[in-house]
Parts: sequence; structure tokens; C-alpha cells
Amino acid sequence: MTVKEVTDIIEDLAPLPYAESFDNVGLLVGSANVEVSGVLVTLDTLENVVDEAIELNCNLIVSFHPIIFGGLKKLTGKSYVERVVIKAIKNDIAIYSMHTALDNVPQGVNAKICEVLGVKNPQILVPQKETIKKLTTYVPVKDAETLREALFNAGAGNIGNYSNCSFSTKGTGSYKAEENANPTIGEIGKTHFEEEAQLNVSFSKIHQARVMKALFTSHPYEEVAYEVITLENTNQNIGMGMIGDLPKPVNDISFLRDVKQKMGAEGIRHSQLLGKKVQKVAVLGGSGAFAIEAAKASGADILVTADIKYHDFYKAEGKMIIADIGHYESEQFTKNLLVDYLTKKIPNFAIRLSESKTNPIKYL
Repeated sequence: MTVKEVTDIIEDLAPLPYAESFDNVGLLVGSANVEVSGVLVTLDTLENVVDEAIELNCNLIVSFHPIIFGGLKKLTGKSYVERVVIKAIKNDIAIYSMHTALDNVPQGVNAKICEVLGVKNPQILVPQKETIKKLTTYVPVKDAETLREALFNAGAGNIGNYSNCSFSTKGTGSYKAEENANPTIGEIGKTHFEEEAQLNVSFSKIHQARVMKALFTSHPYEEVAYEVITLENTNQNIGMGMIGDLPKPVNDISFLRDVKQKMGAEGIRHSQLLGKKVQKVAVLGGSGAFAIEAAKASGADILVTADIKYHDFYKAEGKMIIADIGHYESEQFTKNLLVDYLTKKIPNFAIRLSESKTNPIKYL
């Protein structure tokens, strides 16, 4: 298998268009066309991880966090980022990252946290905006059904638990083919009137290339009239964080102790305990302060996340508990998720779980 074939499988789980705009995801180092000898899955790509990949004969590192995040202007080996990139290039090792693309999908980072903590029926906590597109086009009535089916097959027309969703109206379209045109219907130099259907379908932004290809391939006209807009509607199946319920209410301090044990946290920083039972649990792997208001609005008894600043703890306002378990600790099981996924998708292929320690934070 090539690097691209492996990463295409990863992108079925975590499509890169779902990554946040600030992020740097995809193939960061190496060629997509190289044959893969083995895959090493890690949370972070550090020098010791590259050494591990060399030892295990893995020439593709799949890393949750991107080693290149800001711009690299030099490769002189003065920073750990530069040294990692140099070592990977010297040893023909590709590095791929999906980061917030995996954060934003319902089978990703936060679903794994819910699994570990026993949170049931999790739903997206902060739905991602601008993930839904709408296509409007105009097609001769006799060709409308063919085009509609082609768009459905390309991924358009799915709304929640419903598929093949569209809306159409009939009207009269007009056009005049100029000298260099090659009209399917009508004559050069004459204004033509055609009974047409206005066809409307919505689709996820990850399917845009496929939908547009289907439009141009299946539409009978030489020049296709169409509009694509981004909708304000939120996609309830895509976004950051998750919220669900414990099987039964538990004492708040007991739940925090359980979180500490299950997530392997050296310590938990938390807001004031409220002396009430915990059942509705919100989770967000990594830096989750931005989700505090969403968690409160959703009725969460506790938000389990990381990287909470001093003043952010005040935002609990006696309505829920905010628990900071540590950035690494909140995301550590992500690599297990990826190994399990790739092992199922590519059986009999070398998928290795990195044993290198990459948590930069130590505790007394």
C-alpha cells in the first residue's frame, strides 16, 4: 500500500475538511506515492518517536498532533520541530496528522473519552458551523431525474437520518447560443426557451468535489447554470466535544476519582464541587475552555477537558463542575482508537502503537 492509500482510509474516518481553519492537517512530511513498510501511530511526533519508527521499520508515522503547526522558515535543527522534520526526511519517513478533523467527527477523540468514562448515548456538544452546502441548478425537465440520481449517488441529499432529499420547481429557462457555442438544445444565434426544473439539494462540504463532478458529468448542457452557497444550518453530527449520560447518578467526588483513575491523570484541577450527583457529562479532549458555555447550556453536571485558565474556572458559576485532567491525559487514548481502526481496515498489515513517552508535563 502507498502512503496515500493508507491516509485515504484514515480520511474515511476523519475527513480533512472537518478540521478547524487554524489547523495544519494531512501529509506534512514525505511523498504520498511511497510504498508503506509499516505504520507507527502516536499522539505526538518527537525525535524519540522517529527513532522508534526507524527501529520498527515503519516509514509512515500517523500522529494526532501536527509536528508542523506554524510556518517553518528554516531547517537548521535549532528547534525540536526542525530536528524531527530533518530526521524524518533523512530516513524517508512520512508524517501525517489529522488533529481537529478527528476531534470533530462522532467516532473520534471525544467518543473515545466517553467510552473510557462509561458515558452513554453521547451527542455533539459544539456543532461545527459552515459544514453544509446547498446546490441550486437548472436542468431540462426530461433530464431532471437522471441528474437528481447522480447527485444523490455523489453524496448529496442527506439530512440527518434521511437520504435522497431534494426540492424542485418547474419554470421556463432562456438562453441564446453565441457563435462559438455548441448547444445541446437550440440553435446558434437564436434565443431558446426550455421547460426546466430548478433542482435544490444540500450536501456536506466533504462531498463538494464529488457532487460538482456529478453535476458537470450528468448535466446535458454545455454550460451549466448553478449556485453553491454555504448554509448557516449546523450539522448536529459534526463538531467539538460530546455530552451524554452515566448509567446512573454518582457522587461528584467519586466520579472525579473515577476519572482520575481511568484517564491516568496525575491530578485534576477542578472548580468548586456542588455537593450533588453527577449524571450528565460533557467531555472535550484537549483545550476546552471555549466549550464551557455550551456545556452549561446543555445541562451538563460536569465538563471534563484540559488547559483551563484561572479565570475560566469562574465560568462554572455554581451550575456545573469544570475538571481539567491535562491535555495529554484527555487525548492519550486517541492513538489506541486509530490503531484499532487501521487494524480492522488493513488486516495483516504492520500497524504499531507507539510506546514512546511524549507528555511534556511532569508532576512532583
